[in-house]
Amino acid sequence: MTGLFGFLGGIFGWVLYGAYLLVHNYGLAILIFTVFTKLIFFPTTIKQQKSMASNARLSGQMQALREKYGNNREKLNEETQKLYEKEGVSPYSGCLTSLLPMFLLLGVFYAVAYPLTNTLHIDAAMVQNASQALTAIPGLNLSASQQYGGQIDVLMYFNAFPSVQNCFSPEMVEKISEFSNSFNLCGLNLLESPSKLGFSVYLLIPFLCFATSVASQIVMQKMNGTAQAQQGCMKLMIYGLPLFSAYIAYTVPAAVGFYWICSTAISFVQSIVVHKYFGPDMMIARGEAARVALLEQQENLVK
Repeated sequence: MTGLFGFLGGIFGWVLYGAYLLVHNYGLAILIFTVFTKLIFFPTTIKQQKSMASNARLSGQMQALREKYGNNREKLNEETQKLYEKEGVSPYSGCLTSLLPMFLLLGVFYAVAYPLTNTLHIDAAMVQNASQALTAIPGLNLSASQQYGGQIDVLMYFNAFPSVQNCFSPEMVEKISEFSNSFNLCGLNLLESPSKLGFSVYLLIPFLCFATSVASQIVMQKMNGTAQAQQGCMKLMIYGLPLFSAYIAYTVPAAVGFYWICSTAISFVQSIVVHKYFGPDMMIARGEAARVALLEQQENLVK
């Protein structure tokens, strides 16, 4: 496990562990972590909302251009580009901020999928020895051992087998034992993967990942009046990324999907608050007020 996302997983792991020390429950720690990251990236939320409001403001002029140059694709693209340049708006300005949540999701995935090395920051060699000791025990379903370096399985079976515990110092044994018990939230074991359990209540996690993502985007687009104005990558965001996040939530430990649900729900509430101050109507009113103020200033200079 190397590369950028492994590095991010280690950084996010420190934040998650700090939150875990406050509440001693990994599910609640994920919730605290989500709120923390949302506060940090709040300026990007405002930027994305401004971009959506700007596109909504131009929707009427865009419709007029489509009616006028609908049969001339080249001319339509040319006039559309002129309109964007005149108004200082980019149709793709919201793409980067829309991709940011997926970027964070992959970082959280590496923190959760490799909890011993990335969250507890235990030496990788000791973790590998524990994984090998667990593999030597017959009759266990270790389907995740190869995919995640055995760390998920080590946590799941840690308290059941002394041979695994012997790979760590007594202080580490106590620490890991307490940590492994902290993944239980509302009767769910966040170490489990929905794909391993077939038809079970765990399937709600990928379903909610998809449903909350799509619903929040559709509602926000209607609020901003951009449901018909989205172009390029923004159309992909409505269904493509939610489907991808649902697939991830289905195949990885439930803790990752739980993070995505928390992130989407908090983002939705955050977006409603931001929309109140940076919605299309508010942006138009501010633009008109700025225009009137500029005219008054020019008149005063003339006088």
